[in-house]
Amino acid sequence: MELVKVQKRYQITLPKSLRKDFDLEEGDYIALEYKEGVISLVPVSIIPKDQRYFYTKEWQAGEDQADKEIESDDYIGDFKNAKDATGALHKAAKKTKTGK
Repeated sequence: MELVKVQKRYQITLPKSLRKDFDLEEGDYIALEYKEGVISLVPVSIIPKDQRYFYTKEWQAGEDQADKEIESDDYIGDFKNAKDATGALHKAAKKTKTGK
């Protein structure tokens, strides 16, 4: 247990060990919870509203599926330009038709 002192204007300083353990930096948010006479500090992450979709179950499921497809043998690859991409698509289409 760490001991901290309440300073002027009721401020406290989090010990270095806790800042390190929880990867806290200046400007990060911490939620205060009070239950049965105990005050708990819980690090939280604030996500901008326009980025919340990324953390939905549906989006993360799609990310997982994309990762699996990239790791599979069916993954065609990344392309430097549109010509390379269309060439790979034509090659894949021929492979599908001939089975080779």
